[in-house]
Amino acid sequence: MSDVDLTSLTIAVLGGTGPQGRGLARRFAVAGLDVVLGSRDASRAAEAAAGLADVGRVRGTTNAEAAAAGDVVLVVVPWDGHAELLASLTAELDGKIVVDCVNPLGFDKQGAYALPVEEGSATQQAAAILTGSRVVGAFHNVSAVLLEDPEVESVDTDVLVLGDDREATDLVQALADVVPGMRGMYGGRLRNAHQVEALTANLISINRRYKAHAGVRVTDV
Repeated sequence: MSDVDLTSLTIAVLGGTGPQGRGLARRFAVAGLDVVLGSRDASRAAEAAAGLADVGRVRGTTNAEAAAAGDVVLVVVPWDGHAELLASLTAELDGKIVVDCVNPLGFDKQGAYALPVEEGSATQQAAAILTGSRVVGAFHNVSAVLLEDPEVESVDTDVLVLGDDREATDLVQALADVVPGMRGMYGGRLRNAHQVEALTANLISINRRYKAHAGVRVTDV
């Protein structure tokens, strides 16, 4: 995927003040990409961006302004606000590649578990709402702890990229490839997103048992 040129693109991260959003923004900024963090609170986004000023070009604003500014827009928001946020941004996201990174999970005394989603997955819900966007699912299984840790130079994991638009999935695979150690891998069409999102519950269980930050590697490819 290295033949895809990302240098002219702005990467927006909706929900960019949370650990996963900040971590992904850090890695993309270190790779030399322009990054815009979005939040419900512009001041929180600006504060988070200021914390990354030493690693690259990062600025913070509202989710709506970030969505409008981004050429590729990552959705890294809590599941309970997922549908409402996307429904409010259909105009800003029209025609754009939207990368849904959300895992619909619940937690109880037994740990994490996958929640049922009427559309099948968070990624499919995004596609149903954003009918004018090119929706891709990716970055579901990457440890926020590793992404945020400046001492971790290589994030050794594969990123399963799901979508029905080949050009869009190729670009998102290339986006994953800019992070040292990370490899974007096509993982199937949108209808296969559920099990990738749900796998995060298994990784959380692994991490709790082994005190680790487990990821996914695909062999023989």
